[in-house]
Amino acid sequence: MIQENRSFNDFFAKFPGADGTTRGKMGKRRIRLKEVGLVWPCDFGHSRSGFLKDYDGGKMDGFYLEGGGKGSQCGAMAGRHPYQYVNPAQIAPYWTIAGQYVLADKTFQTQGSGSFTGHQDLIRGGTTFDAALDEALVDFPTGAPWGCDAPKGTTTSYLLWTGSGIAGPKKGPFPCTNQFPGSGQYYQTLRDLLDAQQVKWKYYTPSIHGAGSLWNAFDMIAPVRYGPEWKTNVVSPETKIFSDITNRMLPSLSWLIPDAANSDHPGSAQKDTGPSWVASVINAIGESSYWDSTAIIITWDDWGGFYDAVRPPQPFDHWGGLGFRVPMLIVSPYAREAVPSKPGYISHTQYEFGSIIRFVEDIWNLGRLGTTDTRANSIVDSFDFSQAPRKFQKIGSKYSRAYFERQAPSYQPVDSE
Repeated sequence: MIQENRSFNDFFAKFPGADGTTRGKMGKRRIRLKEVGLVWPCDFGHSRSGFLKDYDGGKMDGFYLEGGGKGSQCGAMAGRHPYQYVNPAQIAPYWTIAGQYVLADKTFQTQGSGSFTGHQDLIRGGTTFDAALDEALVDFPTGAPWGCDAPKGTTTSYLLWTGSGIAGPKKGPFPCTNQFPGSGQYYQTLRDLLDAQQVKWKYYTPSIHGAGSLWNAFDMIAPVRYGPEWKTNVVSPETKIFSDITNRMLPSLSWLIPDAANSDHPGSAQKDTGPSWVASVINAIGESSYWDSTAIIITWDDWGGFYDAVRPPQPFDHWGGLGFRVPMLIVSPYAREAVPSKPGYISHTQYEFGSIIRFVEDIWNLGRLGTTDTRANSIVDSFDFSQAPRKFQKIGSKYSRAYFERQAPSYQPVDSE
């Protein structure tokens, strides 16, 4: 389950035992973070340039220099606004999940960039697109949808590893792999490994005319976009996952992309429904026959410009990573426990999006894509497969499954970066 644009500290600043803080560095000043509600009007900048401003050479004190993002209500400079954390009562389902299962407090974005690369990283663990692995996509395409359906003339941006450092961003190819050097042969995804082993998968996503225009990672993968899997494996609307659970039609691996309103993404389209959306899907699986054989991983695609105090492990790799921390929750009857028979575990292991890719590869013996999956720590240490599967306990939430099944699509691609 891929939610949107929140730093780890923005959601879990005060979670007991986790590495969070209620104070931040704003230039040379130390300030107290403000407690706020989940619904937030400002869409902060979160591009590569924004990352570098926030990072400020490792000082982690430049978040006030962020721009407000396109259409933002924050103005040209974010100021104190990113120095905040969400009131735990506003995201109670997330805290309940963290208290019962696994909260990973050292999960970093693959790259210091925004949603476009974040969603690509979650299907392949990186955005390199050349044989030498020294060119990696960054930021976002110049037109939407972010993929093969983009308007003619749309271009991507990329970073170039020169052998001694990173250059760019530079002007890249059209956002469709059949336009990449080598016609996409250097841009394989988990889909390629899954199909080779006949492991079934689906990508549940909003319409390509809504949030799916930006967050549908497979729109850029030409063999999917122009092949039969676009109709069989890319499933819209995303709420069809509920009927697939009920009718026992879930595949072995699923990606689940939310409607803009349910994504936690700040801005004009946001509602307070994101935590309930996640809880509703977990409850549907937990109360089904799938529970004893399922792992549910919830993460956020990028930091969204919100303050976080933990410096990404450096130096940067060849592709501009690692990026900032994002939350990750792991739900399973085999989720590791801090103490036997006592639910709840905080993983301090360094993870990245490639850690999820590696776990999937190992579960089905798929081999390696050869991206960040080769270096990343698998999330397997957050499980204990020797323990008896624990009984599911329903996650309380403000909005029910029925609410989301009745909810009309927002058709809003809210992201600016």
